[in-house]
Amino acid sequence: MNNEQHKFFLYARKSTDVEDKQVRSIEDQIAELRAFAKQENLNVIDVLIEKQSAKIPGRPIFGEMLKRIEDGEANGILAWHADRLARNSVDGGRIIYLLDTEKLASLKFPTLWFENTPQGKFMLNIVFGQSKYYVDSLSENTKRGLRQKVKRGEYPGPAPIGYINDSRTKSVVVDRKKAKIIRGAFELYAEGNSRLEDISNFLAQRGIFSRGGKRIHKTRATFILSNPFYTGLFKYGGELHEGKYEPIIAKKIFDKVQEVLKQRGRPHHKTKYEPQDYCGLMKCGTCGMSITGEYRIKKQKNGNVHDYIYYHCTKKNKAVKCPESCIRQEELDKQISSLLQKFSLRSDWAEKLLAMAEADKEKSTQSVSAFVLESQNKIHAIQTKLQRLLDGYLEQDIEREIYRKQKTKLLLEKKSLAEKMARIEQKQNDWLEPMREWIKVASNLVKIARDSNLQEKKVAAKEIFGSNLRLASRAVRGEPVFPYLSALRAAESIGKIPESLILVRDAGVEPAAFAV
Repeated sequence: MNNEQHKFFLYARKSTDVEDKQVRSIEDQIAELRAFAKQENLNVIDVLIEKQSAKIPGRPIFGEMLKRIEDGEANGILAWHADRLARNSVDGGRIIYLLDTEKLASLKFPTLWFENTPQGKFMLNIVFGQSKYYVDSLSENTKRGLRQKVKRGEYPGPAPIGYINDSRTKSVVVDRKKAKIIRGAFELYAEGNSRLEDISNFLAQRGIFSRGGKRIHKTRATFILSNPFYTGLFKYGGELHEGKYEPIIAKKIFDKVQEVLKQRGRPHHKTKYEPQDYCGLMKCGTCGMSITGEYRIKKQKNGNVHDYIYYHCTKKNKAVKCPESCIRQEELDKQISSLLQKFSLRSDWAEKLLAMAEADKEKSTQSVSAFVLESQNKIHAIQTKLQRLLDGYLEQDIEREIYRKQKTKLLLEKKSLAEKMARIEQKQNDWLEPMREWIKVASNLVKIARDSNLQEKKVAAKEIFGSNLRLASRAVRGEPVFPYLSALRAAESIGKIPESLILVRDAGVEPAAFAV
């Protein structure tokens, strides 16, 4: 049977895969195939175009073409090269089988010669095998290249919001404008008073949306807030790696955000009638749950209506039957005012404390240097452990999952140490200004306690006690968060303790966090 009696399908294919980068475009393939068909006097009955990879079986147009050949509609295929038909063993085998059963009589390629003989089919098998080997090798080489890139600390994928992929240097660089917004979102959520919806609104108000131009969903906001990439660590292949790009979020803030994400769970939607003044300030002293407030209305028989605000335990801990009762806002306010007055500061004491703080500033340098040296030694020890861990994994003494977990743990520890060391080096005396500010506030605590501004009292109590306030048996108790405030508790006993014992401490007034 000559070429005039054969009916051919013209098949052109090109994918976006790496292995097709050097292949002619579909338009070029069709133009060359039409010219070849005219030259060889081939009867082309249909032109079939496919834009899909041939690495795996399942191309719909290719499958339909073979079915039409089995049905006798055509008995020949015209393609630019054999690798346009198959780059996997299944599709290559189907072509060979159709040749064996004589459903397919002829294959024509302008780039190589083929004859439907045992020798021709043998050579076609070799060509299909070469195409598959090329794809397999290219995939393995690509993976190897990516592994080497990751080993160098270079991120191999699309950069998250706040970064951009620099095509010139093939690296990830900070997008200064968006990075500032992302940093602001982390800092906002770390405060613990925002919902994921608030983060979405925060980003939208500053021009950050999803790729489709829509407001970022809370699921996506969670992903952003839990992505360690922003701290200089990225995940690839199930492992955590150190990146060589610039981090935009401090590990300390990132850890705080993870705590908030874990603690908040489902967001709490406040009703418009829920009191805001002292909510979020205390925990229940019995079960540890939050203290919330609510309005209660009392109607008297004479028609008078009285409204009250009560604070009580949320009693969300189902494992504990909390016996705590509620407390009126007026009584709670008296107790908080009393606590604030205990930590008020006389003006003459304030002057002496400031002088002591300046003296402690000079002494802190030596202790900071010792801490930095100790941290450097710890980081070096962690680096040694990482190398030993890698050696154990390569020698197959350690299972892959154990290796990944231990590596992640060591990298996070190393990152925290490095950041703490850098932070203390750069800010060893930054406690001085906050202390000056606190002394200013402490000098004004008597006035704050006597005023009726509950929000101002809440802010002052938060500064002094942090999250240490507990409400139990209708009484508020708590310890101050700043170590140097303990020296000022003698204000409760003015006139009973000599001033020298109140003001003087062995360690000075510098906070222990900086005295390391």
